Amino acid sequence: MFGINGWEFGIILVVAVIVIGPERLPRYAEQLGAFVRTARGFLKDAKERVDDELGDQVGDVDWSKLDPRQYDPRRIVREALLDDDVLGPSARPRAGGPVPPPPPPSGGSATEVPVPGRRAPFDDEAT
Repeated sequence: MFGINGWEFGIILVVAVIVIGPERLPRYAEQLGAFVRTARGFLKDAKERVDDELGDQVGDVDWSKLDPRQYDPRRIVREALLDDDVLGPSARPRAGGPVPPPPPPSGGSATEVPVPGRRAPFDDEAT
């Protein structure tokens, strides 16, 4: 519960008893119990509403497909790039083959070296 273990929860309770005091503790415990009962009622009503609205469709959903932890961007890009239907078999990278160099940046040559004290080139159309 909130990353609190048993010892930490016990220390919090002892501090609460000391701070609140024995004369006010029963009243606060009663208010906490009423709040918990009210919150449970709200959650139960919300769950019933969702079940009524969605009906039998909720049982047909495969929730494991909607888990965001399964989406690995590297795998998605790899599958998209290596898809035979789109690129064809000749577009697959060959193992051990030379890797072509990246194209030079637009607006300048590949051998352009930045000079200290001079501003970097700015492209108005890039924004």
